[in-house]
Amino acid sequence: MKALVKLVDGMMFVGESGSGHAVVMDGAPEYGGRNLGIRPMEMLLIGLGGCTAFDVVQILRKGREQVTDCEVEVSGERAETDPKVFTKIHMEYRVSGRNLAPSKVERAIQLSKEKYCSASIMLGAVAEITHSWTALDTAEASEPAAF
Repeated sequence: MKALVKLVDGMMFVGESGSGHAVVMDGAPEYGGRNLGIRPMEMLLIGLGGCTAFDVVQILRKGREQVTDCEVEVSGERAETDPKVFTKIHMEYRVSGRNLAPSKVERAIQLSKEKYCSASIMLGAVAEITHSWTALDTAEASEPAAF
């Protein structure tokens, strides 16, 4: 796996993945940026959320659960002094689907946390990571109303 990060202007960088996808990163104005892109540390949280969401959906679908949506809201607290590593991270999962088994959703999140999510395991070495989740049954929402 490879990536290339190149300075564009001021404190704006373009990061390109080995698979050919690009993202713009920029700093806050007080650090010489123009606030035209995502912050690098925000990218870590997004990567963490994406890694675990991928796992959870894949695990549930392999278990024949009918997942229709998955959101992971990730919030992080950083140390006050340099290096300003993440000290606490919370992930709120919202998984939607038809007739989802809550026990399977919980188990998928645990498997991601403990076994599959490289980002979670790596960041968990320096930060306390907590989780909460909600399973939303879309079957109930799509049922026609009875009169």
